[in-house]
Amino acid sequence: MDVLNLAAAEAAAHGEGSAGGLPQLDLSTWPSQLFWLAVFFGALYVAMSAYFLPRIGRTIEERRDRIASDLDKAAEQRAKAEAAEKAYEQALADATARAQAIAADTRGKLNAEIAELSAAADREAGEALARAEARIAAMKQDASRKVREAAVDTSVAIVAALIGETPTRDAAAAMSQRVEDKEVA
Repeated sequence: MDVLNLAAAEAAAHGEGSAGGLPQLDLSTWPSQLFWLAVFFGALYVAMSAYFLPRIGRTIEERRDRIASDLDKAAEQRAKAEAAEKAYEQALADATARAQAIAADTRGKLNAEIAELSAAADREAGEALARAEARIAAMKQDASRKVREAAVDTSVAIVAALIGETPTRDAAAAMSQRVEDKEVA
């Protein structure tokens, strides 16, 4: 308990124990507190108005100007992009039209060339057909002549075998001609 009595004695010697409450509410210290409050806030006001607020204002103004400049640049770039897109679409439309014109021209040239080649092929086929028909006609005549000769030879041999006399070739040919005429009619 000595320790408690010693602490109370020391507090009484320093004057702490006799005054109760908070020291900032003590009316005797208010004038000095108000003085230092005015000095501190005055200095803070001067520092803020002379140094800090102008710098903050300049920074805000610079940012506002930079944002406005960036927005203007973005609008210009957008206008350029739209103009470039229109130019691209126009160039694409022109290229498509030229390609279609070239394709139509090429198609026309190819159709003309095909018609020309077809006509040439038709002429060649017609000529080949005429030559083939001429060969066939010649072969028919040659075959008909050979058949008549064989018929005459056969007629001469049959008559010679049947009656024992050999007729002349001219007589056998005339007889063969009469038989052919009757068959045709």
